[in-house]
Amino acid sequence: MKSVTLLFLFSIICFNTNADDSTLIIVANTKSAPIDIEKRQVRDIFMGNNSSIPLLPVALSPKSPVRFLFNTKIVGLTESRIQSYWAQMRFSGRNKPPQEFDSVDSLLAYVQNNEGTITYLPSTMDIPDGLTVIYSTE
Repeated sequence: MKSVTLLFLFSIICFNTNADDSTLIIVANTKSAPIDIEKRQVRDIFMGNNSSIPLLPVALSPKSPVRFLFNTKIVGLTESRIQSYWAQMRFSGRNKPPQEFDSVDSLLAYVQNNEGTITYLPSTMDIPDGLTVIYSTE
């Protein structure tokens, strides 16, 4: 009985999250024109499968919980599956994965200074000037 109680308490602690904690926003530096985008298109951009929307994806490092959330909600694959996919793309010379950053601050600085870039952020973050929210998982 004690183990059941501990398991119950552990699950409450682990899975008791605020709705805002699990909502992501996709932002882009698109000074030229606003973009209307769908989830499938976001996935395609980050997986290197989209040539119709000229945005360069940049990502957080694999150890980031925000990246885990992005992989789960948008891409629909685990990190290991995504790494395997990119290894195949690199080996065959077809494509390269998005550039990665270790911190949200360095990621934002890069996106702010490079027009045509796209990334994901937690919805609780303040959006810096010059960036536009183009999709939300809300």
